[in-house]
Order: sequence, then C-alpha cells, then structure tokens
Amino acid sequence: MNIIITNSGGVPIYEQIAAQVKGLILGGELHEGDALPSMRALAQDLRVSVITTKRAYEILESEGFIQSFTGRGSFVSAADPEMMRENNLREIEEHLGKAADIARQSGVTKEELTEILAMFYGE
Repeated sequence: MNIIITNSGGVPIYEQIAAQVKGLILGGELHEGDALPSMRALAQDLRVSVITTKRAYEILESEGFIQSFTGRGSFVSAADPEMMRENNLREIEEHLGKAADIARQSGVTKEELTEILAMFYGE
C-alpha cells in the first residue's frame, strides 16, 4: 500500500491515511476481503504513532470501508453502493460549501459559480 503523508497541509495525518485508503478502495486497487497492514506495521512503515494509524482505521471502520477483527486484523468490507454514494455526497457537500464561501467572500455570483461548476462537470 503506497500512502504518502505530508506535514505541511494542515490536514491531520490520520485523516490523510484514511482518505488515501478510501481512495485505494474506491479506485479498485483494494478489493473486498483484502487484508490491510496491521496498525503497528503501517505505523512503522509511515514512521507515525500507532495511535495515528488506529484513528485512521477507526474512521475507515465507522464509515464502512473496513472491518477489524481482534487477533485477525483489518479487511476491506464488502462494497455497499448506497454507503459509498452517501460518503461521496458528504464529501462533495464539504467541497462545494467551501467553494460557496470563497465565492461569496470574493463577490462571485451564484450564476457565475453555477457556470464554473457546469464547466468542470463537462456541460
């Protein structure tokens, strides 16, 4: 698993790890039933605290991306299309909310923002 973390972006390391593992699952690089590295092994590999990897795995488990079993490890969960869609919608809402805030602060109208979104969406 190739995970790259950075200390300069202001995003907590555990969130970076969780986001990248989600990306690997959603991108099809990790499949249902695939074993993830142990929390300790991933922490060593990334040179971070085990607490950090534990928090990342807790996020992934709470969002339904992985299942953890005591003594056996953590595995990619069966894909639930509705759960994946809901997770993606939540992330889209966050990004669009930030974009709307920036637009309002910059004097960009709703129509201009809609045009920009349409351009990115391919319309």
